[in-house]
Amino acid sequence: MLNGPTYEELVKHFFVRASIYDFEAAKLEETEKILIDPSLEGKTREEMSLKEFTRTEIHSSVLGILVTISKEVIARAIGCPNEGNFQWNLNAKTSSWLETTRNLLHKDTPTLVYKNMSPELKILQKLIQETFLLKGGGTDQLSLDHKVFLYHLVKLEKVNMPKYTFNHMFWALRESQHIRRRFIPYGRLISEIFHQGKLLQVLKTVGVVADSQLGTMTRKIMNGRT
Repeated sequence: MLNGPTYEELVKHFFVRASIYDFEAAKLEETEKILIDPSLEGKTREEMSLKEFTRTEIHSSVLGILVTISKEVIARAIGCPNEGNFQWNLNAKTSSWLETTRNLLHKDTPTLVYKNMSPELKILQKLIQETFLLKGGGTDQLSLDHKVFLYHLVKLEKVNMPKYTFNHMFWALRESQHIRRRFIPYGRLISEIFHQGKLLQVLKTVGVVADSQLGTMTRKIMNGRT
């Protein structure tokens, strides 16, 4: 799956128009409905002709076609169960994970920086920063959240990859909106979601099929030498 194409133009269209649909956004929908029609005060979402809020999602559109991404959508796209270990926004000063990760990851090095890491940890760190939890910038230092993720990999413990991925995509979208950081993660994954969701078939019917229009890119093949 990693070796498949990335549709860069479609991914840009998706990310530029993306918005976060969470509990706050759902409440804002209700407020706007009530401002338009005060008689809806105290009514249910169904009575307001609104869809029931059940989960946080990322909403967008690509060339006029609505696209929704959630943890469940990611789980189906990558063929991975929506379950396993998940820890995020850990307090780097008080979390018990600080000592746990230090005992395993730092046992042979004074600090967990790239030059001091074992070959195995270097490879896993590369995978974390460039595939799983893309950082969008060069650094040889890992946050506690990333160290815990690395810890689970070293210990061969299952992580909730769909939840980690959605959480990181959610974070990147917030970053782009609040500080205008130009960073789009998971272009290959989003392209796979477009493919599995039949978006490309729909675009084909309206004549958008050329690689130049889709921005089709295929990266170097991932193999043992990589």
